[in-house]
Amino acid sequence: MEFQEYDDIIRHLAAAIEHQRTINDDLRTYIQEQREFNREQRQINARLETLITEVWHERHNGRNP
Repeated sequence: MEFQEYDDIIRHLAAAIEHQRTINDDLRTYIQEQREFNREQRQINARLETLITEVWHERHNGRNP
């Protein structure tokens, strides 16, 4: 192989590595956003569970149906 061919391969590999770094950064951002969303969703779910339980007890006056 000629020097130029090696040089081209190295340049392409460097570009691919840089592109992968960009993808990894985007994925890290997405994961962080997803974790925050999940945390907020757990809080919403807990509030809904409490509300549903309260409504259930009010409608049944504490009796089992």
